[in-house]
Amino acid sequence: MKYRQLGASDLNVSVISLGSWLTYGVGVERDRAAACVKRALELGINLIDTANVYGRGAAETFLGETLQGVPRKNYILATKLFGPMSDTDRGLSRPQVIKQLDASLTRLRTDYVDLYQCHRYDVDTPLEETLQALTEVVKQGKVRYIGFSEWPPQRIADAFALPNVERFVSSQPEYSMLWRRPEKKVIPFCREHGVSQIVWSPLAQGVLTGKYAPGAKPPPDSRASSDAMNGFIGNWLKLEVLEAVEKLKPLAKQAGATMSQFALAWILRESNVASAIVGASRPEQLEENAKAADFEIDPALFAQADEILRPVQRSP
Repeated sequence: MKYRQLGASDLNVSVISLGSWLTYGVGVERDRAAACVKRALELGINLIDTANVYGRGAAETFLGETLQGVPRKNYILATKLFGPMSDTDRGLSRPQVIKQLDASLTRLRTDYVDLYQCHRYDVDTPLEETLQALTEVVKQGKVRYIGFSEWPPQRIADAFALPNVERFVSSQPEYSMLWRRPEKKVIPFCREHGVSQIVWSPLAQGVLTGKYAPGAKPPPDSRASSDAMNGFIGNWLKLEVLEAVEKLKPLAKQAGATMSQFALAWILRESNVASAIVGASRPEQLEENAKAADFEIDPALFAQADEILRPVQRSP
């Protein structure tokens, strides 16, 4: 495993990280999920990403139970707030920051999280209120660093313009060979301001693994076949997308990589990316994905891949 510094923090995170969206506490049977966490740590994956809203606390509860007995220094724990936890609990107001953080810490069975992220931007709360509350919990030692996910570029800039508040060190955007929108504004701004990307959906919900054949039904054990885990995959199951992805297979073979490894190596070619989050329902998936950290792929192959995918990409 390789590691990269997370923005202006002193955290060195594994370039492949373990996510829990749609899987742990909800979509994957408990023993298998626990085996994935165990294998991730054995492979050197030290960043584990979750959120309070995943399973309305179920993912955090699962991780808190599963990580018991693992030395706290052996993993970097990231969680988020914003989404609805009840009919009245949501957003980034000061009361919500305090309440949701304490609830997350209880579920995660820890005194602090290494990274606390604003899951989305809250248009109903003044930005100053959110940043002042986050600064407060950092000073209290409950949070080491703060980050954001999917914020509009102007709001990111607004946050950095505020005086006397904690600075963000991470951005968590959707980013993949098929979804490249962060490249236009988010990544350039972050590069200049000590913020790294922690990428979600780097495999486009599994479509970039090549497992979904054009015109065929999804495999029965795939995410697309699971009501609990299919997420936004419908966006990528269009025939023209699957046909384009199919054309990447010879390029991955030429690189000596699986399709997953090829797509993850493409992500890691961007130096502002500190880590790519992968989900896993089986330990073998993690073993395959972790090897992407070791690949040095000819940029000419990536250029060919970009040309193939350009008609179906969501670009800047």
